[in-house]
Amino acid sequence: MNQSGNVPRSRLGSLVLIAAVLGGGAAVFAYTAGWFSPGRLSPERMIAALTPPSGAPLGHRRNHAKGICFTGVFEANGNGVELSRAKVFERGTYPALGRFNLGTADPNAVDATVRVRGLGLQIAAADGEEWRMALINPPVFAVSTPQSFHDLLIASGKKDPEAMKTFIQANPEFAAFADWAKTAPWTASYAEEPYHGLNSFIFTDAKGGDHAVRWSLLPTVQPVPVSQAELEKRGPDFLEQEIVERVRTAGPQRWTMVTTVAGPGDPTADPSKAWPEGRRTVQVGTLVVQRIEQERDGPCRDINFDPTVLPQGIRVSDDPFPAARSSVYRKSYDLRAAEARDYPRTGTARP
Repeated sequence: MNQSGNVPRSRLGSLVLIAAVLGGGAAVFAYTAGWFSPGRLSPERMIAALTPPSGAPLGHRRNHAKGICFTGVFEANGNGVELSRAKVFERGTYPALGRFNLGTADPNAVDATVRVRGLGLQIAAADGEEWRMALINPPVFAVSTPQSFHDLLIASGKKDPEAMKTFIQANPEFAAFADWAKTAPWTASYAEEPYHGLNSFIFTDAKGGDHAVRWSLLPTVQPVPVSQAELEKRGPDFLEQEIVERVRTAGPQRWTMVTTVAGPGDPTADPSKAWPEGRRTVQVGTLVVQRIEQERDGPCRDINFDPTVLPQGIRVSDDPFPAARSSVYRKSYDLRAAEARDYPRTGTARP
């Protein structure tokens, strides 16, 4: 789907648009080990479903194709050690790099047309271990399974309006995401967005105890709601321009990392279901974004924010999405690496 035109006017049209570009890092999926049998999902089939009618964005990520790099640090406050023995939770400062992005397969999309905003992040520990993650701004994911996500992409790409209606009837969990998409305020800055890691992971503490958790990055600046009509008046790349100017004039931007610990019976395999309010939370540190760099020659250009790249003390849970996304991220990387000549660079090409 080409999103370089005007913002869709109908609510159903908006949901179709959102469905087609949905992501976050949580945007491309395939089934995990043992599920790659004939007739089932594969990385190739998922990438085909994500490809817009105008064609694949050569040299770019197959989704979340539009983005901008940042570097900074993660300031761990030491509280995380009660949940995980991962070195990145020990009190200290750790190098971080990442990417603000939009949930779209169109690298030239108009910012005001894309509802989902994302953040990819890599935190490096002193021992060389890395923690990579992909987060998006909605508080729940649109669907409960990788197959349902594939079906959503297919339905949203059809011209028949009944296709989406049929999909929604078969996947009632979509209603929670649709409600967020229709009612949540828009902002004019990446710096004012919360970013949620909607998938569940297992933290293991120093005594061997396991804790099922999810985490979020919450902005320390106050979000300022802006109407979509106002955003339409801004330039096509206002989000990138705004974050560059904000960091240049106001200095580093910060997000508090908050981990939420699952209670008995909380679903860990379904990111479309939020956990109840009142669950135990632990603030484990602060992400500090210190510098913004254009992606084409920036440090995030060739990084896969694969959520299965984890340090000791963190592992995947029964949630199938992280490992599934890893497979498609890998295929997407291979494709864009082979298409390097099609990617516009201004400086010396990276290896």
